[in-house]
Amino acid sequence: MAAAAAAGLMSGVIPEARRKTFFTGTPEIYFAKAIDNSRLVKMEDPGRNREMKQFCTALVVLFLLVFTYTWQHFRAIEYGYLIESSKRTLNDLTEMNRALRLEDASLRDPERIDLMARRMGLAPPDPGQVIRMDSAAAESNTPVMASAEPVAILPGQ
Repeated sequence: MAAAAAAGLMSGVIPEARRKTFFTGTPEIYFAKAIDNSRLVKMEDPGRNREMKQFCTALVVLFLLVFTYTWQHFRAIEYGYLIESSKRTLNDLTEMNRALRLEDASLRDPERIDLMARRMGLAPPDPGQVIRMDSAAAESNTPVMASAEPVAILPGQ
């Protein structure tokens, strides 16, 4: 290989990698030039201003429509959750009411009360021990004057 390179140098042929071109094109030269635009006055275009106002108005209206739709959508979802929560609470309270009514009915059972009274040593009332209140006076809405009546003491007490 060295022999081939030596032979190439002797013959006057320069390898491709070592060749340099002397002309690479037009040189690019940049000059800094200060331009003073301070005396220029921008002319306002009334047509352009009108178009921009119309565009901004349309954009604001579109934004408000989208915002209103989104707000209504989320409020509807929130109300749905509130309705479901209220239904769940109503079901729980209905079940609790049913359970309390059953408990009340079982506690008011006359047989149960009679059995508990007998266990405590209570006996059924003798005739004459029960004093019935006048049902007509208790049901009327008119005021009743207090009166003192003698109390009868029953024999055997």
